[in-house]
Amino acid sequence: MPGTDQQIVESCQKGDPAAFEELVRRYGSSVLGYLTRVCGNRDRAEDCFQETFGRVYQNLHRVRPEAFRAWLFRIATNTAIDGFRKQSRVKMTSLDQTAEGEGLSAAKDVIVDPVPGPVEVASQEEQVTAVRRAVASLPDGQRAALMLAYYQQMSYSQVAEVLGCSVGAVKTQMSRALATLAERLPNLE
Repeated sequence: MPGTDQQIVESCQKGDPAAFEELVRRYGSSVLGYLTRVCGNRDRAEDCFQETFGRVYQNLHRVRPEAFRAWLFRIATNTAIDGFRKQSRVKMTSLDQTAEGEGLSAAKDVIVDPVPGPVEVASQEEQVTAVRRAVASLPDGQRAALMLAYYQQMSYSQVAEVLGCSVGAVKTQMSRALATLAERLPNLE
């Protein structure tokens, strides 16, 4: 189905199922790749992928066709975050029994706790706090450009449209923001 993303989204909003298939074809691999990086696990990423496009289909009537890409990645991000919240609700498993009710009989039956230890958690929390403080200390223009480009996955032209400035101004703000963060956070991994 040829056409611009805007035309395809408009066709979807009018009820054309082939148009939705085209959106999945166009964006599926990039969304799945993004979710795989965010989730760190292909299986979870595939679950989030299905949920993302389910939410897109249900809420397609709400999006402005020209803002589809940013909206899609915002949904993918929120879906991954929801997945992390669900995963954090740890299920308890007896160390004396396997899922089938048998006793632990071999090394393959040993349950490995995927949750990081207290030292790793503390270190990660310190890093997150340091990054948040550094980002919060940026001038408004730099902080806004950074948040829109990195966290909302918007292109520089989309960021420029949101901020009401030129693409060159967005590039300058991003460059300055990243340089400042590199100075303030030299020891982050």
